[in-house]
Amino acid sequence: MAPPRAYWKGSLKLSLVSCPVALYPATTSVDKTRFHMINKETGNRLKQQMVDSETGDVVEGDQKGRGYELRKGEYVEVEKDELEAVQIESNHTIDIDSFVPKDEIDERYINNPYYIAPDGKAGIDAFAVIRDAMKNKGRVALARIVLTNREHIIAIEPWGKGLLGITLRYPYEVRDEDDYLDDIKNPKISNDMVELASHILDSKAAHFDPSKFKDEYETALKSLVRRKAAGKPVKAAEREEKPDNVISLMDALKQSLKGGKAAAKRGHHSPTRRAAPRAAKKAHRSAARARKAG
Repeated sequence: MAPPRAYWKGSLKLSLVSCPVALYPATTSVDKTRFHMINKETGNRLKQQMVDSETGDVVEGDQKGRGYELRKGEYVEVEKDELEAVQIESNHTIDIDSFVPKDEIDERYINNPYYIAPDGKAGIDAFAVIRDAMKNKGRVALARIVLTNREHIIAIEPWGKGLLGITLRYPYEVRDEDDYLDDIKNPKISNDMVELASHILDSKAAHFDPSKFKDEYETALKSLVRRKAAGKPVKAAEREEKPDNVISLMDALKQSLKGGKAAAKRGHHSPTRRAAPRAAKKAHRSAARARKAG
């Protein structure tokens, strides 16, 4: 198996100490089901074309450019070499500016994660010194890095034998919570209701285990594609009817607590639920044999 390809290579620098490192994306979406646009008559894949919004003419590659909209419909064109002329000092260096407590990083600023590993044997001692010093202090490094021609702030922390770097958003990219949360009313809730809700939380207490995360929609998509490829019919799932009866919040809390306790007693697997599909399949086979005999 070929080693993973580095997304970025450069130097990690702490004051006068530096070492060559490589960044690798810590997440991937390659396993997600994707669809292409096709011609339903021919089955051929469609390709997109850039079209002039006024004339409707197709614009070829050598005619395409970048423009910044100054005002509605008026653009200033910026050439590629002009963009490249915007030199950023940290172009090939992760320059550590400071070390902060991890719990002080606002979760809204967290963006994309990357694994950071030494690039070759040279400088591996310096890499280990920086990593282990952060472990000892329990701090996260804040540094600057240039990715895809834009400078980002990156938070770096020890991660196993290497480091984990998470790019952070700038303040102008984070919306003000007051615009969305300020008008929320603060009703008076009885202590009994809060205690009931707390008991529900206790009944569902668990530990963070991402291996239990199941992408049901992705599973359904794969099943859909397999059935279509095999020429089998696809039926729309029946929508669950929402109950019309309105019950009080207190009653809903009490029923939720009872349901949680009952589910905990039953466990994750219900024998009656497993038996139902088998019984249905058996009845289906019996009916098929009867039709064949007739």
